[in-house]
This record gives sequence, structure tokens and C-alpha cells, in this order.
Amino acid sequence: MTEYSDAFLKQVLQRAKTVAVVGVSMNPVRPSYFVARYLSLKGFKVIPVNPGHAGALLFGQTVRARLSDIEDAVDMVDIFRRSEAVLDIVDEALEHFPQLQTIWMQIGVEHPVAAAKAEARGVAVVQNRCPKIEYQRMFGELRLGGFATGVISSKL
Repeated sequence: MTEYSDAFLKQVLQRAKTVAVVGVSMNPVRPSYFVARYLSLKGFKVIPVNPGHAGALLFGQTVRARLSDIEDAVDMVDIFRRSEAVLDIVDEALEHFPQLQTIWMQIGVEHPVAAAKAEARGVAVVQNRCPKIEYQRMFGELRLGGFATGVISSKL
């Protein structure tokens, strides 16, 4: 697993206001759905991106088919796609969002070439991590012995 300092991860999460989530699912049991939902509940503006659901509403936002369909500025692109798809997504993000601050690749997703390309443009990169888990860890919300459920358990 790629190592990042807590200070770096906290900075990335604190400065992001608008997050495009690429590969978000409309299915509430899918990780991409509950991570995007969690971020929206924490005050992030979450813009869902999934060509199979373009035009639908999710978390109060219209699902976009691709990053280039987003008119707003985006601070962070969170990628829920296989590693093979990452380079094209990063290229589109770098082209379409000149002020992009962060490319975030979910757990199991890594692409060293795409990461190097983004970093060369001054964009922070996080690979093989989940922003929901890191947010909970950074801001003291982890429960149940470190298992990141986002749910506060009742006394058993």
C-alpha cells in the first residue's frame, strides 16, 4: 500500500470542496454509492459521474456521463474504476479542470503513469485509499475497533 502522511491526507480532505466521483453506482449497497453519500453528508459537493446513469439525480446532483460534462470547478476526482481506466480519466480531468487539486484512486486502484502525469502538473495524488475511511480516521469518526462503518453502534 502506498504510504501518505496524515498531514498530507488531512490537507487534501480539508481543501476539497467539490468532488467528482467517477464510477459511482446508483445501488446503495455498492461502495461507490455509500462513499459518495458519506462525502455529501460531510458537506462536500459530490458530482456523480457514470455514463450508464447520466441524467439521473443522485445526492441532489445530476449524474454526468463524463468529467467533461461537468461545468463546475472540481477540486478532487475520486476514481471508482479499474486501474486500466485510470489514465484516460486522469487525462480528461487534467484537461477539463485547470484548477484540479487532487486525483484520488480508491482501494485497489493504482496507476503509476497517471499518478506521475498528475503530479507533474502539481496535482496531489492518492492511490489505493478510500476518502471515507481516511476522513473518518483523520477526524476521529472510526468506530468498532477501527472498522470504518460510518455507523455508531448501540450498546450490545
